[in-house]
Formats: sequence, C-alpha cells, structure tokens
Amino acid sequence: MVVAINPFDPKTVLLAKHAQHVVLVHFPIALLITAVGFDFAAEWWKKPMLSTVARYNLAVAALATIPVVGTGLVAWQWQLEGHKLRGILLQHLVMGLVSSALIWLVWWMHIRMKSRTVRLPVELLAALSVSVTGHLGGYLSGVNLPG
Repeated sequence: MVVAINPFDPKTVLLAKHAQHVVLVHFPIALLITAVGFDFAAEWWKKPMLSTVARYNLAVAALATIPVVGTGLVAWQWQLEGHKLRGILLQHLVMGLVSSALIWLVWWMHIRMKSRTVRLPVELLAALSVSVTGHLGGYLSGVNLPG
C-alpha cells in the first residue's frame, strides 16, 4: 500500500523532524556572505553606503541565526532523542554555535567600530566558519558524500 504525502499539508511541513533547520540555515549564510561582499566593496570603491547595506544584512543574518540554532537543537532532540553527540554531528553543532557567535560579533563590530582594519579579517573568519559548518551539515545530510 502506497501512502500519499501531501507536500502542502501544514502538519507535514511544520512537523518534519529536521526540515525547518535545513530550510532556514540558508538565510544567515546568504546574508553573511552578501554582507561581507558589500563591506569589501565599500572598502574597495570607498563607498560608505555599501558598508551601511552590509550592516543591515548582518543585522538580519544575526537575527536569522536564532531560529536556525533553535531548530538545530530541536532536530537533535527529535531525531536522536537527546543522545550524546559525537563525530561530525558534534563538530557541526560546535561550528554552528561558533558561526552564530561570529555573525553576532561582526554585526556588533559594524555598530561599534568604524575601523575596517580589524572588522574585515573577522568578517572573513566568520565566512570561513560558516563555510565549514555548512560543509559539515551537507556531509550529514548526504549532499557532500562522495559518488
């Protein structure tokens, strides 16, 4: 017997064990990378308005990390029933928390520090951290598996 699943059923969409995390994670990633691009462009072309755009992108990216971290923790509890994490899953969790903290730090630095000499390297570190976190998440989801 084949069970038909309605992709538009709210119960299917909202109560999937990990779907929310997988969907939401793309927002802070894209917003951070875009913000870093705008900030480097602001430095390159000496256009302060681009730095302002970067700051707004970072604000939304920082706020977007809240549901991403929350849904990641919920997925851990639902799928693994709270068992102790180890291996790549533990690395993904740690890197996710580090990435979230770095996004918030970069946003705070945009508000408090006008000097780009410190901020731009920290932005690159945040982008690298987010990239490693995403790579580990892709590996866990099967996207980055060989073959």
